[in-house]
Amino acid sequence: MASLKAQQSITNTLPNKLPAKFLKQITNDLSPDRKLGHSVFGTVYMGILPEGEIIAVKKLAENSPVAPGKSFDTEVTNLMALQHENIVELVGYCHEAQKDVVYHNGRYVIVDIIESFLWYKYLPKGTLDKYIYAGTSISNWDTRFKIIKGVCKGLQFLHNKPDGALIHMNILPTSIWLDDNWVPKIADFGLARLFGQEQTRMNTINVIGQYGYMAPEYLYRGEISTMSDIYSLGMLIIETTTGEKNCPNSEDRSARKFVEHVHQNWNTDDQITTMYPSLDANGLQQVKLCIDIGLNCVEVDRNKRLSIVDIVKRLNGERV
Repeated sequence: MASLKAQQSITNTLPNKLPAKFLKQITNDLSPDRKLGHSVFGTVYMGILPEGEIIAVKKLAENSPVAPGKSFDTEVTNLMALQHENIVELVGYCHEAQKDVVYHNGRYVIVDIIESFLWYKYLPKGTLDKYIYAGTSISNWDTRFKIIKGVCKGLQFLHNKPDGALIHMNILPTSIWLDDNWVPKIADFGLARLFGQEQTRMNTINVIGQYGYMAPEYLYRGEISTMSDIYSLGMLIIETTTGEKNCPNSEDRSARKFVEHVHQNWNTDDQITTMYPSLDANGLQQVKLCIDIGLNCVEVDRNKRLSIVDIVKRLNGERV
C-alpha cells in the first residue's frame, strides 16, 4: 500500500471527472464487500486505484431527481471548491447516461439511465456511528468533545458561506467521517442542492431525511432552513455526549420520546459520572453544556433554537 504522502499525491493528480466504467471497476462493480457507508443520498464504496491507493466512491441513489446536465456539473464544481478542516474533501465526480434495456408496456425498450457518482479522499476510520454508542471505542470525553466542536465548526462554515448558507439536510452520525486523529469531517454536504431543493420540499420523506433527525417543521410542512440542520445537529450532539442511540420509528419520526428520555435521565451529575467515571470538574461542565446545547437544538419551535454561530461560541466558553 502506498504511503500516505504518496497516496495524497496520486489522488491530487487524478482528473476531476472519471468514467462510470472505471469507478465501477475499482469498486469491484459496486460490491457489497466494498461498502463503507450509506445515506439517503446513496451508498459509499471503497475504490482501490491501480496504484493501490484507496478513494471513497459514492454512488448516488438510483432514480434520484438530481439536477440535469450543466446544473449538476456547476453545483459539483462549486462544492469541490469548498475547503475546511471539518469538511470531507470532494475530489471528483461522474454524471453519465448509460443505455439500458427495460420492459415497458409489453415490450423491451432502450432507455437512457443517468448514473451519478462523487468521489472523496478516503478516511480509514469511517463514520462516527461506529464509535459513539455505549460499548464502542471512544470512551474518553475529551475525544467526544473534540468531535462535537469540529462538527459544529464545519456546519458553521457551511451556514455562513459568503454567497449564502449551504443547508446540509442530512446531519447524522453516518454523514460524519473521521480522520486518523479523530478530526470529524462532514460528508454529504451540498447534496441537497444536487437533488434540487424543490424536490426535497415535495418529497420530504422519500428523498431527504432519516427518521429521528428531521426537524418537525421540515418533516410535516416541508420548511427548509438552517434551523433544520440545527435540529439534526442537536440529535448528533446528544448521542455523542450520552452514548445513547436515537431509535425512532414511523410513529415518532422526530424522536420526541428520545428527547424526553434525555431530559429526564441526564439531569444529574451521577448519570454523567457513570458514563465518564474519570471526568474532572471541567469535563463535567462540558458534558452538561453539550447536553444543554443539544436539547436546545431540538426544540420543536425552531425560533427557540440557537444559531450555529452561538453554538460554537458557547462551546468555546463564550457567553451568548
